[in-house]
Amino acid sequence: MSLTRRDFTKLLLGGGLLGWLGSVLYPIISYLRPPKIAEANVQSVKAGSAAAFAANHAEIVKFGRKPVILVRTASGEFRAFSATCTLLECIVQYRGDLEQIWCACHNGLYDLHGRNVSGPPPRPLEEYAVNVVDDEILVSRLA
Repeated sequence: MSLTRRDFTKLLLGGGLLGWLGSVLYPIISYLRPPKIAEANVQSVKAGSAAAFAANHAEIVKFGRKPVILVRTASGEFRAFSATCTLLECIVQYRGDLEQIWCACHNGLYDLHGRNVSGPPPRPLEEYAVNVVDDEILVSRLA
């Protein structure tokens, strides 16, 4: 089969159009896609002074790029868990009146051991180790 001038012109114009379309769309797509950022391998963070942390209170602490909820129970014991709900990755809160961790997105509850006790969360919260050294609270990954 021989290529006619008309077919050759269609092929040339079609290829040029595809090339132009690619040269326009590639930078737009590259701009809209976020770059891959390597996450720092954080093993522990300082969370503040133990004396300044009230009993039956919680705070959200940054652990690398992930939030961690640090809870001081009514008995004064410190506990730390991942602050993202295991269902929809919403940020959880501590409810001092219930002495439980609560997810406002779907009313899920976790106990102070990170176990899901009501609502739709499928699994417990990831637990972190908490140590108090010279009145400084250190939150670290469990070994």
